[in-house]
Amino acid sequence: MKAAVAKAVVAGAVSESEVVEVEGACCGAKHVTKVKDPYGFVFALDSNNSTTVIDDFSSDQRGRLYSKYVCFPKVVKKERNTANKKMGLKVVSSAIISFSLLLLLASTAKAQSNGVFDVTKYGGKEDITEALNNAWKDACASTNPSKVLIPSGTYSLRQVTLAGPCKAAIELQVDGILKAPVDPDQFSGGHWVDFSHVDQLTLSGSGTFDGQGNVAWSKSTCSKDKNCEGFPMNIRFDFVTNGLVRDITTRDSKNFHVNVLGCKNLTFQHFTVSAPAESINTDGIHIGRSTGIYIIDTNIGTGDDCISVGDGTEELHVTGVTCGPGHGISVGSLGRYPDEKPVSGIFVKNCTISNTANGVRIKSWPDLYGGDASNMHFEDIVMNNVQNPVVVDQEYCPWNQCSLKAPSKVKISDVSFKNIRGTSATPVVVKLACSSGIPCDKVELADINLAYSGSEGPAKSQCSNVKPVISGIMSASGC
Repeated sequence: MKAAVAKAVVAGAVSESEVVEVEGACCGAKHVTKVKDPYGFVFALDSNNSTTVIDDFSSDQRGRLYSKYVCFPKVVKKERNTANKKMGLKVVSSAIISFSLLLLLASTAKAQSNGVFDVTKYGGKEDITEALNNAWKDACASTNPSKVLIPSGTYSLRQVTLAGPCKAAIELQVDGILKAPVDPDQFSGGHWVDFSHVDQLTLSGSGTFDGQGNVAWSKSTCSKDKNCEGFPMNIRFDFVTNGLVRDITTRDSKNFHVNVLGCKNLTFQHFTVSAPAESINTDGIHIGRSTGIYIIDTNIGTGDDCISVGDGTEELHVTGVTCGPGHGISVGSLGRYPDEKPVSGIFVKNCTISNTANGVRIKSWPDLYGGDASNMHFEDIVMNNVQNPVVVDQEYCPWNQCSLKAPSKVKISDVSFKNIRGTSATPVVVKLACSSGIPCDKVELADINLAYSGSEGPAKSQCSNVKPVISGIMSASGC
């Protein structure tokens, strides 16, 4: 791997050096200055500033390009900067620049095999932050489809942004366990790992993103303060297109596990979210201002919404998801901020929700700002001991952070709940509390078969400011 050598010769970045004696003359040089660049690679300058000696250091076991000393006369000259104790290197031969570029190309080939860029070949050991950044940079520059590999093992990873655009399709395969810094104060911004502006992205593997969020949860003030400090999310997808996330696990995030913003055609399949019920503000997957998002055969257990849908979401398809513990699958909350974009085309089907605070829910804030949510359909949902299985709540006001004096300004229309069955932990199995200012329109309830066996009487439904069309089985009277 001579990429770092070539970079050091061209760029002149040097971290440490020592004078050594070469056994036997090398291009006439007896004493040389051995230099280690910031990447950990070694080359040398003779005492006359006229010869570069590249050392193979075979004991390093990094697959050196050369098996013996190779000398290039009149390559560089040496300069010292006493202020920062670094040595600057300047290329004085255009021919050698060309050779250095050839070295760089050869080294890149050495760093990757068949399009696979292994972080351990970039020096990744316990902390792989720098290795991952460098491997991603090389893979992203490849004109052929590439893969960055994090093999099995346990690694520390600090905050990273893996940015595009890349020149071809790119995959990050994580087979190891990645551990975030425990202290939330070590982060700037709202993420731990961020994929930004990447087309044809795949995130795959049997690995885990462990946010180690216990300390952050104990510091959270979000249950009392609407302006609470936002802790980092485990994974962000910002402006990713044509992407696939499969088989990966995210665990114990300090904040949302996954945030999807400005994305198009992104699929989550066989994805796992794991956090205890008491973890605060740890939504499983939050989607906002995105189109064509698919969540398929995914298992989510967390301390907040399993899936939450923000403004500007269109064509969201959720199929085969198991949810619990958590707060269910929610559209919203909406109407909290000005200039929110419409929500449309939400399809939740064939899901199982167990031991959660809510089942399927649409929620908006009263009094504040306007919005629109339409074409939302929930079908073939099994509820197991779920509180509030079917909910439209346009008086959503957690921790008394708003006023109930004025109705919600969010328009909700074209909504259906079909074939919802199972058991409820509360007697009100259907609650449609729509806005008195803008009543819900075109709401359908079909085959709602939810049993309640507690001491508070038979199962019932409650409806306000809405006239739903009811068909098939309706186990709870009231609407």
